Amino acid sequence: MAQNKNALIRYKTIDKCLQNKYREWTLNDLIEACSEALYEYEGKTVNVSKRCIQLDIQIMRSDKLGYNAPIIVYNKKFYRYKNDNYTITNIPLSKNDMYILSESIEVLKQFKDFSLFSELSGIFQRLEDKVYIEKTKQDAIIHLDKNENLKGLKYLDPLYQSILQKKCLFIYYQSFSSENSNKIDFTPFILKEYNNRWFVVGSDHNNNIITLALDRIHSLVNNLTRKYDTNNFNGDKYYNNTIGVTVISNQENEEINLKINNKSTPYVLTKPLHHTQEVISIDNNGNAIIKIIVNVNYELERIILGFGDSVTVLKPRKLRKRIEKVLQNSIANYNSIKGKHH
Repeated sequence: MAQNKNALIRYKTIDKCLQNKYREWTLNDLIEACSEALYEYEGKTVNVSKRCIQLDIQIMRSDKLGYNAPIIVYNKKFYRYKNDNYTITNIPLSKNDMYILSESIEVLKQFKDFSLFSELSGIFQRLEDKVYIEKTKQDAIIHLDKNENLKGLKYLDPLYQSILQKKCLFIYYQSFSSENSNKIDFTPFILKEYNNRWFVVGSDHNNNIITLALDRIHSLVNNLTRKYDTNNFNGDKYYNNTIGVTVISNQENEEINLKINNKSTPYVLTKPLHHTQEVISIDNNGNAIIKIIVNVNYELERIILGFGDSVTVLKPRKLRKRIEKVLQNSIANYNSIKGKHH
């Protein structure tokens, strides 16, 4: 690490010297300048050899660090830049550099709603400007789902800060089934994202664990009368047997057996529905039977229904009947509009 640091100091010093057009720089001058710079930065004398500076110049001239510095020798003894405006601090980005920077910025910007990243906003802007100026038009390679118009995103950071600072809250919350908002005495534990929607998980005044969707929050204020206590809540353990965000605490985990047709078998095998997924059998046609052990909830049903006729519930019977009823109702809805629309 120290050697790398010393090398960077030497490159920067050589660059600074060669930018000075009003002085002629011999190899010995560059050696002396680098020695003085290293003493200034390190506080000790560092032996800089002639061979060391010659190698530094060779590296700066090459593409090894992306410098490609136009260092020339004139009168067989003096060094300078062929381009008077050149400096290693303003080297152009390579195409690969630009692609990496561009896509990295897009990834990091997904978290711009958190104050944790607020200090990076200026860096993002400068990087974006640099990439925009230098890169040719290139379509984004990484596309991440994010609904910028989703309600409640403004509460991400206040909730994050409340968890970080261990503060309780009063949250005014309106569920889809309620006409008015209700005041909830709430202790936030974790923030959770699922299906491009944000939730906060915590406990109410009776220490019941509840999950609130951020897009249903009307407002929140600090509750200074209540002591913050997570009761040793562990998010990983809490969601261990759950798909999505809905945990039904008074319900036992169940073994779910699903028959997957051969068209969807590769998808389900390469992208398991849950970490408990096991393959029970695969027939000669590629149809599979898998099992998962989970809490039966709304999200599980949505996933199964999302597969359409590719997935059939074998057990438990109660879940199979519920999925069957939903599909029958769907068929009835389609039958009811036959002839009305073309």
